[in-house]
Order: sequence, then structure tokens, then C-alpha cells
Amino acid sequence: MSERPVTPLLDTVNVPADLRRLKPEQLRQLADELRAEMIAAVGVTGGHLGSGLGVVELTTAIHYVFNTPDDKLIWDVGHQCYPHKIITGRRDRIRTLRQGGGLSGFTQRAESEYDPFGAAHSSTSISAALGFAVANKLADKPGKAIAVIGDGSMSAGMAYEAMNNAEQAGNRLVVILNDNDMSIAPPVGGLSAYLARIVSSRPFLSLRDLAKKFANKLPRPLAEAARKTDEFARGMTMGGTLFEELGFYYVGPIDGHNLDHLIPVLENVRDAKDGPVLIHVVTKKGHGYAPAEAAADKYHGVQKFDVVTGEQAKTPAGPPSYTGVFAKALIAEAERDPTVVAITAAMPGGTGLDKFQQKFPDRTFDVGIAEQHAVTFAAGLAAQGMRPFAAIYSTFLQRAYDQVVHDVAIQNLPVRFAIDRAGLVGADGSTHAGSFDVTYLATLPNMVVMAAADEAELVHMVHTAAVYDDGPIALRYPRGNGTGVALPETPQKLEIGKGRIVREGKKVAILSLGTRLEEALKAADRLDAQGLSATVADLRFAKPLDQALIRKLCATHEVVVTIEEGAVGGLGAHVLTLASDEGLTDTGLKIRTLRLPDVFQAHDKPEKQYAEAGLDADGIVDTVLKALRHNSVGVVGGARA
Repeated sequence: MSERPVTPLLDTVNVPADLRRLKPEQLRQLADELRAEMIAAVGVTGGHLGSGLGVVELTTAIHYVFNTPDDKLIWDVGHQCYPHKIITGRRDRIRTLRQGGGLSGFTQRAESEYDPFGAAHSSTSISAALGFAVANKLADKPGKAIAVIGDGSMSAGMAYEAMNNAEQAGNRLVVILNDNDMSIAPPVGGLSAYLARIVSSRPFLSLRDLAKKFANKLPRPLAEAARKTDEFARGMTMGGTLFEELGFYYVGPIDGHNLDHLIPVLENVRDAKDGPVLIHVVTKKGHGYAPAEAAADKYHGVQKFDVVTGEQAKTPAGPPSYTGVFAKALIAEAERDPTVVAITAAMPGGTGLDKFQQKFPDRTFDVGIAEQHAVTFAAGLAAQGMRPFAAIYSTFLQRAYDQVVHDVAIQNLPVRFAIDRAGLVGADGSTHAGSFDVTYLATLPNMVVMAAADEAELVHMVHTAAVYDDGPIALRYPRGNGTGVALPETPQKLEIGKGRIVREGKKVAILSLGTRLEEALKAADRLDAQGLSATVADLRFAKPLDQALIRKLCATHEVVVTIEEGAVGGLGAHVLTLASDEGLTDTGLKIRTLRLPDVFQAHDKPEKQYAEAGLDADGIVDTVLKALRHNSVGVVGGARA
């Protein structure tokens, strides 16, 4: 376990009001202690490290200058918020990060008044901050709203949609662009800091307004020339033209690790009468911790690690991950078929498409954090005869639902959706859980929805999707490792809408979709031991349903239980609708549907989350026994229990 660092100054800071009592010359020491505390804490818990390290000074400066929580600080995505949590009253719980019952790895409104807006998906911060700022303006309250957004998040259209509307917030809105992609080069040295300080000062802002008013009095050609000259000069020195066009006063770039540069600029912006203002701050991911600075990914996400060496705890070797199996299977399809292409929305590593890209760089498209564009781009590719695979996490595909409906399903275009992180995801919690994709996809006409029970099934489904040209098709698979089954040398083309019987029985039928199959088989063993013979079916398809198989199982079993790793409205709802439409329950058949509870489940280990949801062998057995002893209103043998 990591030793706790010595932090005499940080020990005096519980909340930002304590921080604001320090002298400016003490802030460097405080930032160093804050960085040490964060490294020690994440060494114990694992989690997002590099992004938090990059904003230690920025976090310190914002809370020092602005009057949080009255001024609202909104972190985009939120994986850089650990230093923020430490100095906003949560240091005593920081070593519970991402653990069951502990602090969230992201911002959460229920956790603290210093988290005014919860986030874990990117590019929402400016829209939310604009909402806070305009609300304060309408209520004539003084508070500011500060959005901190990374350069990666600025690749999403939503950020620009918000900026395009930001002018109405005036000086109540401050956007800090945390640019951690470029190195701290000469433009971010002393001259730049001096310019940023001048540009953010009240005299310069007033001078700029005066110049604009003067230009407006000129004949139009001269006014236009004056405006362009001013923009050109500013663009050449400071790069602010685009943001100026969107109505912002642009300040920067400034060194985000230099508190002597940050504090005066933030103070000028805080006191400015004009706005909104965009401050361009340049930081380094992983800054101040040598192992992170040296790593290619800057230790973006880490396991528990040794603070001194940076060596991460190794996860025990096991079966290949579903993501890795998908990548390998897709590469095999692309080798056979030159029309197979792959699309990711800024997640090449997370989806396994980095491996695909190494083999097929010209057939891999990383479109940035732009899931809407990714889906419609895939639709265009499909319409022109390509076979696109859009590999997107379940939770992120939600962001492109209109495009799935309007641009893909209505036009019946054969886009292949490879849906990673299906089901519960453990430490990332409710914001990243893949709870809803079966529900939101299987409701659409023309859509085929498959779920892999194990890694061998995933290989077959990748092949099935690759050769399916009749419309959109989706395959879902979870985070983590497979079951260890042998992978097929030659993938099979599955018959669309056909399930398989995995185990034959007589009294109870368990209809499984996805990787709950293992738990279904364990439950069947236990039911058999109690004299309740159980059939287990792997349905493979949530849509179209294997109606013939379901009819047969309903006709020959006393209890039918569906189980899936998704919310209400998925497989269970479709099976119940079929049973109702066809009168399958009219003869006394008992049907029970097991699915995720109707809550956003908190972060914990996945196995604990599934047990809590009742989606394990215990939950299945319990459901069957209750169904056989009682019906849903508690009647036993015709008399009330």
C-alpha cells in the first residue's frame, strides 16, 4: 500500500474557502502537495491519473480565484476531477474512489455542492455552464459559471453548438480550453503570458470595444477591412479568430502549470465586465509524475500501482478480452473482404480498432468525439457499397440515437454496429453502463440485434454481420475477459433470428441473451439437483426473435424465465409481447423476466452489481422457485398465501 505523502499545507485546506486564505506565494507548495496526494490515492484505488495530474495547478488556481461553490465549476467528462475532489471536502474519502460505496470517478451532483453538474460523457460542459450563467442572469444573481473542457472534447459538435449561443451569457460565462495535446512550446512562454494578461485586462477589453464602435462608423468596405486587420493581427499572435467569431473574448495560450501566469489572468477574467471569455490553457497530461510523463498514454487510466516505480499491478492472465476477440475477428473479415471498413469515435484502443488500424490504416476512420457523425458517415459508406463496422461503446451509441433511427434504420442501410461495454461495467458506474442498447435498438424496424454468449459466439457474429447486407445489424458484447472457450478456426454464418438449445430439460426453460448464459447453466444444475429439470436456450438474437423456438419452449415447460444484461423493454418485453399476442400464457404458463433493475446502479465490481440486480444463478433459482410456489399475487393452490 502506498505511503501517505507529507502535506502540511494541504492538511490546512478542507474546502476552497481555506485555500483562498493562503498567500499567492504558497500556492506552488500546495499544488505540489495536491499532486503527491492524488498520486498516492490513485496508487491505492486505480483510476484516471494522467488527466488529473495535468490540471493540478489549474484546479488550484480556479478555486483560489473564483468563489466556488457560488461560482459554478463544471469539468467536462470529469475524469480529471480527482484534485478537485481532494480540495472540496472529500480528501478523507479519496482512497475509496471507484470502489463499492465510495466516491465516483466522475463529478456527481449527489456527492458534493462543489459538483454542480454530473458528467462522464464529453462535450457537455459549455452547454451546462451556459445554463447556469443564463439562469443567474435572469435571476439577477452574481455567480459565474466556469467550464473546463479538453481539446479532445472540442472535437464534438455540441461544444460549438453551445459556444454559438454563449454570447447571451455575457461575462457570467468563462470557458477554459485545457489543451493537453500540444507540448509547451515557445508561444506559451513569457511573451504569451504577458499578452494574455494584457488581453484579459479591462483596459484592453474597453479598447477593443472602442475600436469596434469606431469601425462601425466607417463606410462598410473600410469597416470590414479594419475588422479583418484586427482579427488577422490577433490570429497571428494568439490564434483566437475562431472563438472571436463565436462571440468570445479569446485569451491565451498560457502555461497551465505556471501559477504566476494563471492567477493574474483568471483574476482579470473574473473581474471583466465583458464576456463570455475563452481562456486557452496549455497543460501536459501526466505532468509532475515521471512514469506518467514517460508513458505513451500518460497513464490515462491505471490499475493500482507502486508510487515510487510507477509499476502497475498486473491482472492475472486469463482468457482473451471480448474487445481483443472482436478486433482479431474483424481483421480476419477485412482480409477476406476489401469492402470491410472500421469507424471509431475517439476510442481506437478501447474498441480494439487500434489493432485493425495497424493492418488497414486506409480502412480505419477515427472521427473524434463525434458519434452522430460516425453513424451517418457509416450510413453513407454503406449506401455506396462498403461494409462499415461502427465500433462504439453502448453508452456512447446513445449519443447518436437519432442517426441510428433516421439515417440507418429508416433507409435500411447495412451498417454494422459493434457494441462494446454492453451490460454493467464496474468501476465506471452508471454513466458508462451499457444498459439500454437492446431496448433502444430492438424497438426499431429493420434492425437485427445479436448478443454473444461467449467469445466463440462473438467470432461467429462478427462474420454474420460482415456478410449480412439486408439492413442494419448490431452485435453486443461486454467489457472484460471471455469464458475461455476455444475460438473457431472458421467462423460460421448464423441463421438470422435462430437461437440454440444448450441443455435439454422438461419443467423450466431459461431463455438467455448474452453472457448470462454461464449463470443460466449454473442455475440449471442447481434446479436439476432439486428435481426441477431445466432447459437452457441461448437465443442469440433479441431481434428478430426465434419465434418457433420460443413457442415450443412455452408449450412444453411450466415456467419460462428470460435473462438479459439490459434494462426493461429489451428481450423480456419482446418475449412477453409474443406470448401475449399468440395466447401462449392462456393455458397457465408462468413467464418471468430477469433484467437490470429500474435504477441507475452505482459503481462496484461487476459481479457484485449483477448479484445486486438478481442476474446470477442465485437470482435465477430464486425466481423459478417463487414462480412454482406462488404466482405474482401470492396465490398458492387456489388460496391466498
